Amino acid sequence: MTPQEMLDVAVAEARQGLAEGGIPIGAALFSSDGVLLGSGHNRRVQNDDPSVHGETDAFRNAGRQRDYRSTIMVTTLAPCWYCSGLIRQFGIGAVIIGENRTFDGGQHWLAEHGVQVTLLDDPRCVTMMTDFIAANPVLWNEDIGVSE
Repeated sequence: MTPQEMLDVAVAEARQGLAEGGIPIGAALFSSDGVLLGSGHNRRVQNDDPSVHGETDAFRNAGRQRDYRSTIMVTTLAPCWYCSGLIRQFGIGAVIIGENRTFDGGQHWLAEHGVQVTLLDDPRCVTMMTDFIAANPVLWNEDIGVSE
């Protein structure tokens, strides 16, 4: 499975989250040979739970893995510090990022600590987040921890 095909799974999750009235960030956890272990999307609004980011939802839906070093986290948006911490805590070996124009997150920190980071700069991801942020700035700021 190519990085773009893996990202397609995360994009579908992001679109589902948006359709549910949530923040359009999707993610998926894959094995190194491209098997989907779990996918999910940001459910902060839907579940009234600030800890349910796209990456954490995908991670939880993947279930317990004995070794995360060979897994790949795919996310539509650069992971925040919370999700970057999850990636480091469990030793996920690689991250594929749809876009980082709207949010830079902890991607550089991950790379500095040995995580293989691939940025696809996917126009679907950029447009989805740009449109969402323009329409929902207060909700977006809440999601990234910025108080107004």
